[in-house]
Amino acid sequence: MRIEPPSTLSVESDIELRDIGQRREAGEQHGAILAVIAIGGALGSSVRYGLTLAWPTPPGGFPWAVFTINVVGSFLLGVLMVVVTEIRPAHPLVRPFLGVGVLGGFTTFSTYTNDIHGLLGLHAVIVAVAYLVATLVVALTATALAVTLTRVAARFARVSR
Repeated sequence: MRIEPPSTLSVESDIELRDIGQRREAGEQHGAILAVIAIGGALGSSVRYGLTLAWPTPPGGFPWAVFTINVVGSFLLGVLMVVVTEIRPAHPLVRPFLGVGVLGGFTTFSTYTNDIHGLLGLHAVIVAVAYLVATLVVALTATALAVTLTRVAARFARVSR
């Protein structure tokens, strides 16, 4: 597989795979992007899997491991997006690899919804609702905090030079 130089590599988020021409374009121009997303996703999800094994949730208990993973991943995604879009231009494969791949594989909002479903099935309604609300509020707050802190740190670093 040949990785294109940054000037010719673009990321299209709106490819219509039912269109043969666009599907061909995705295969020709975006193979590197798909590869780094897959590699990053394997890395991120492996770390997540290890953490959930190390920090299991008892039946009916609050899923602290997945909650923490989603909050930390949201924070890191906020940092990453500011760094690669505002502070330092990065190679076009950095954002798909780290953002979509590693952090997309690390965070697990599908497990979050399955956990809520499982808690409701165990009639742990209070825990399910607390988990539902807390994850949304804390993960979004973590992202906003990360964006703000990263921007402040970048301004401080520029002033300190």
